[in-house]
Amino acid sequence: MPFITAGDPDLNTTVAVLRELASRGVDLIEVGFPYSDPIADGPVIQESYTRALNNGFQVHSLFEALKALSLDQSITIPPLVGMVSYAIIYRYGADKFLQEAQTAGFSGLIVPDLPGDEAQDFAEKTKTTNLDLVQLVSPLTPEDRTKRIMQAASGFIYCISVAGITGVRDELPPELTTHLESLRKLTDLPLAVGFGISQPKHVDTLRGKADGFIIGSAIVKQFAAFSDPNQSHDSIIKSIGDYAGEMVAATKV
Repeated sequence: MPFITAGDPDLNTTVAVLRELASRGVDLIEVGFPYSDPIADGPVIQESYTRALNNGFQVHSLFEALKALSLDQSITIPPLVGMVSYAIIYRYGADKFLQEAQTAGFSGLIVPDLPGDEAQDFAEKTKTTNLDLVQLVSPLTPEDRTKRIMQAASGFIYCISVAGITGVRDELPPELTTHLESLRKLTDLPLAVGFGISQPKHVDTLRGKADGFIIGSAIVKQFAAFSDPNQSHDSIIKSIGDYAGEMVAATKV
């Protein structure tokens, strides 16, 4: 499940990268809505959000670009899940945002600044537009709160691998396996691990314990190259696709 920032450096590139990732056989793509004060995102994703905002990113323009892409029958785009601050949804208008997101091709949303155990009302709204509300659970979330979070969850559970911010890590914490085992007892929803996943060996470590792997910073850091006038956009997009293809292959072993 690769993560990309919408609008970095522009929406035409976003669409091109979505096409490339789709051609590499990824199962789902997480699309980050740029926000000036992101929750739990490390410097790589924060810098990407800043580039997109400085280049004039607009939510409505993203929806229009994705709507056009969804009508292209020459390629099948995998399900899209939006990572979006509730502040953006609130300012846009929740009902309007959900309807336009669904029309644009989104299958679900992750709203990191909406506490999971307080999200029941919004979860009901998402159901009316056939969108899933994916919930995040960290290793520090108490079991009783985790149970309440699960009640508002649909689609899958985003399992944060470590307490901290996003970013590439060489090793995953050994206690992650125990964390996943405890979550498995609480839900039948798929468990997808994020924060620090960047290498095929991480997939091997979690094989049979997690159902999906979310890769953010390791992909987003490649977007900085688009700012280099000496580099070809096509070659950068291919490099992103090559990396995604390697990670897809790791899940098939």
